[in-house]
Amino acid sequence: MSCSPPAAATPQGQIFRNSGSGLLADAMTDVPVDNAARGAAPEGLTLAEEEELRAELAKVEEEIGTLRQVLAAKERHCGELKRKLGLTPLDGLKQNLSKSWHDVQVSNAYVKTSEKLGEWNDKVTQSDLYLSASSTLEDWNEKLTQSEAYKKTQETLSQAGQKTSAALSNVGSVISRKLGDMRNSATFKSFEDRVGTIKSRVVGSRENSTDGLHSPSGAGDKPPQDNAPF
Repeated sequence: MSCSPPAAATPQGQIFRNSGSGLLADAMTDVPVDNAARGAAPEGLTLAEEEELRAELAKVEEEIGTLRQVLAAKERHCGELKRKLGLTPLDGLKQNLSKSWHDVQVSNAYVKTSEKLGEWNDKVTQSDLYLSASSTLEDWNEKLTQSEAYKKTQETLSQAGQKTSAALSNVGSVISRKLGDMRNSATFKSFEDRVGTIKSRVVGSRENSTDGLHSPSGAGDKPPQDNAPF
């Protein structure tokens, strides 16, 4: 008569037994455990309260497992919908970043920080030191713009701009006048006459060659021959 090894109990009420081919897990209902084997109840709790808390813990763990299964199914369904819509992981990342930034903006910490910064800005701009520094800078700016050195510099720059414009205008006038004088010079007219003569010769030679091509060869130079027999 063979004896099987004792079963090892787990906290969830499952036992594992060696059945020749391997370890088999059989789901068992909660087996009542002796209070002495379980140990003394935690300090401040009665045995009845401990039993109630353990039952509630088992129920919560079961609900957590169920919710995990539901969440996994929902995630798979969400992935299928995104694949059908053609949404890429990059689109999901952008959406998550946008949502995260929106959550940050509406968070209490962000709102409080913005309010604090606004209060600090008001305090700084209304402080005596800030007002005194602003007034000092305005005085320096007014003194600088009304100083003789600033006025002379501004006048010098204005005169330099006017002189530059006048110089450019004079250069344009000089160039135009020089071109007019060059066209009216004897050298330019002689060159223009030569170009006209060459052009007329070229045009005339072309007309003569065209007339020669249209007229029959030797038609007016030789009299017609009498081919009658003697």
